[in-house]
Amino acid sequence: MLLCIDTGNTQTVIGLFDGGALADHWRIATVADRTADALALMIQQFLGFHGFDPFLVRNRSDEPAGGAHITGVAIASGVPRVTAELRRMTERYLGLHALVLEPGVRTGMPILYDNPKEVGADRIANAVAAYELYGGPSIVVDFGTANTVEAISEKGEYLGGAIFPGIEISMDALFERAAALRRVELGPPKHVIGKSTVESIQSGSLYGFAGQVDAIVDRFQVELGECAIVSTGGLAEAIMPFSRTIQHYEPWLTLQGLRIIFERNQ
Repeated sequence: MLLCIDTGNTQTVIGLFDGGALADHWRIATVADRTADALALMIQQFLGFHGFDPFLVRNRSDEPAGGAHITGVAIASGVPRVTAELRRMTERYLGLHALVLEPGVRTGMPILYDNPKEVGADRIANAVAAYELYGGPSIVVDFGTANTVEAISEKGEYLGGAIFPGIEISMDALFERAAALRRVELGPPKHVIGKSTVESIQSGSLYGFAGQVDAIVDRFQVELGECAIVSTGGLAEAIMPFSRTIQHYEPWLTLQGLRIIFERNQ
C-alpha cells in the first residue's frame, strides 16, 4: 500500500492507496512543530480507526505487525519543517525512504516555468493528475490557503499559472481590519443582493471568488483554447456551484498526482 501526504500551510491531507484505488483518506490541521513521533502515532491511529491493522510497530524480524503493509510513501509539502519530520517518520517507523516531490524527481511532465524550482509540489502534482484524468489542454483551480490556477498544454506541459489570496486569508483580513464586521459561515446567501450584513459577506465571498476564478479561466482559455476545467482543494466544493467555468471536481487530485509520480519513479 502507498501512503501519500499533501502538506499545505493550513491543512494536511493523507491518502492510503491500494494499487490505483484510494482506500481511505484523512484531513488534519497542519502543525509546523509536530514531531515525527507524533505524526507516526496519528497515522497509526487513523489506520486503526478505519479498519486497517496498525503498521508502525514492527517485530524482531522487521516485518509489519499488522496487515496494512506500507510499501511506499510519497510527500508533497510546502512547509519545510513538516517535510523534515515526515522524512524522519518514514525512515524510523517504516524503514523506507519517502519520495518527496522536489527538484530532481521525475514527474513525466515538462515544467515550462522560468525557474522550474519555484513551482510548488502540490501545483505539479495537481497538473500531473489533471492531465492523466482529462488530457490537455486543461486548467486546475486549487482552493487552498492561496488559490492557484494551473495551465497544462495539449502536449502535457506545465505552462504556468496564477496565484491569489485564498478565501480564508481574505476573510480573516476583512474581519481583522473592519471592526464592525464579524465572522460568518461560508455558505450560500438567500439573496445575491444581501439583505443583512451576514448575507452581504456571504454574497461577496462566494460570488466574488467564483467570479474571480471565472475571469482568470476565461483569460487562460483565450491563450489555450477550450480546456477541461478541474477544481480541487478544501473549499472547492463551496465555490464550484457558483462558478460557470468549473466542470469537474476532484477532491483528492493532489494525492492522485503523488501516486502517479511515485509510480513513475519506481
